[in-house]
Amino acid sequence: MNRMTKQHDFSGEFFYSGDEACAAGAIAAGCRFFAGYPITPATEIAETMSERLPEVGGTYMQMEDEIASMAAVLGASWGGVKAMTATSGPGFSLMMENIGLGAMLETPCVVVNMQRAGPSTGLPTLTGQGDMMQAKWGSHGIYSIIALSPASPQELFDLTIQAFNLSEKYRVPVLVMSEEAIGHMYEKVIVPKESDIKLFPRRRPQVPPAEYLPYRPDGDLVPPMAVAGEGYRFHVTGLTHDERGYPVMTAEAQHKLARRLVDKIEQNQQDITLLEETDTENADVVVCSYGISARVASIAVTQAKAQGIKVGMLRLITVWPFPAEKIHRLAQSVRAFVVPEINQGQISLEVERAAGSKAKTILVPHMGGSVHNPAVILEAIKQAVK
Repeated sequence: MNRMTKQHDFSGEFFYSGDEACAAGAIAAGCRFFAGYPITPATEIAETMSERLPEVGGTYMQMEDEIASMAAVLGASWGGVKAMTATSGPGFSLMMENIGLGAMLETPCVVVNMQRAGPSTGLPTLTGQGDMMQAKWGSHGIYSIIALSPASPQELFDLTIQAFNLSEKYRVPVLVMSEEAIGHMYEKVIVPKESDIKLFPRRRPQVPPAEYLPYRPDGDLVPPMAVAGEGYRFHVTGLTHDERGYPVMTAEAQHKLARRLVDKIEQNQQDITLLEETDTENADVVVCSYGISARVASIAVTQAKAQGIKVGMLRLITVWPFPAEKIHRLAQSVRAFVVPEINQGQISLEVERAAGSKAKTILVPHMGGSVHNPAVILEAIKQAVK
């Protein structure tokens, strides 16, 4: 397999697994710190980062557990470094408290979750999509977060870069919600030249240290972020705080802060949301899916079209924030949404909520360990038009 060179000329065509593509995307995005704990099926991301980070002057740390891994990532980010971790089901649960802390501290970082079948230890080597609601609601309290869902090793490369860009732009942890099936899949991955990769630089303060307030937002509701050790004084706390970062224990301060944590994502949804839409115009049925399930569903969509059914496809690349307005608009003209996902119904609930009474939502569940049989999805599409 091709490896990075010390000259940082990493471009070319590679035969990568999804995990390796994810690590390559992180390096290309400027990630220079990785802290993690080995866990199937994300271990190969950590292994690859341990090899490649030293080549670019970065730091790899294997921590004692996932709790410490997430804490180290937050600290590294406040030290001015783009930072990332990768995990799977049980580790994702352990990281949740510190992911919530990252949301409260408005800390840019990336968390990759290679989902596997659960609950608990479940099937470590087999695929699942059971963590999608946890991605949105896993930590306690009121906040908003960004979660992306790649459907190929190439997208794992591309969306890992996008995750870093979004995290820096909106000062928020960004989740890459992939699955074992994609992480362990090998395909061609094109790595562009460094000059062709667009990166969003961290927004630094434009005022002298004496005038800097670490949580005073710009017009887009995102505060510039100073780097620890560069002369700026700031207070970092998980408590409800004012623009100085000092704790303020009032309902008014809570409303102001929590409202902004939500609004800085929700009000910029048009900039954040990525979708792939195919033949939804004049469709009677729209298959709405994400990740590996969308790849499988595309087979059923092709078969349904061959049988004369008017069916379109909406692939969610950005899952959170959820594109409710898009679903609502489509619901005005379609009869039903078919939602295949490797769980007992998670994102289907959001589709149903957004569609309201205008169109029915048909869940095609799967308990995990494998992907859907396209024939099951095809049958759901047929039922939708009866």
